[in-house]
Amino acid sequence: QVQLVESGGGSVQAGGSLRLSCVASGYHYRTYNMAWFRQSPGKEREGVAVDEADGTVTYADAVKGRFTISRTATNDVDLQMDSLKPEDTAMYYCAASSIFIDPWAKLVQGAWQYWGQGTQVNVSA
Repeated sequence: QVQLVESGGGSVQAGGSLRLSCVASGYHYRTYNMAWFRQSPGKEREGVAVDEADGTVTYADAVKGRFTISRTATNDVDLQMDSLKPEDTAMYYCAASSIFIDPWAKLVQGAWQYWGQGTQVNVSA
């Protein structure tokens, strides 16, 4: 059974950094596409960063140059978040998919099969 567990959220001032981690189990995660999404109250869940099984990486425009997605030697996929802004405040979710995702759908919630429970990030001004 596929399981994703996020950690690393917390509170930070604007301009600061956080590193989120997602531990994957139940499958050989390097054969899966992995992603980070976020959701703020009253808003739809939006894609932040994608690391596909073939090594292709995609970022949302809002985080380009500030966030970095990476896979570790173990079954982790991390999200390094630098130069954080108050608008980055959200619940952050790890996602995984074993099937091909159309390029236009990479940052769309409905294209992903598996989800973690989320970790909260708060950025104060």
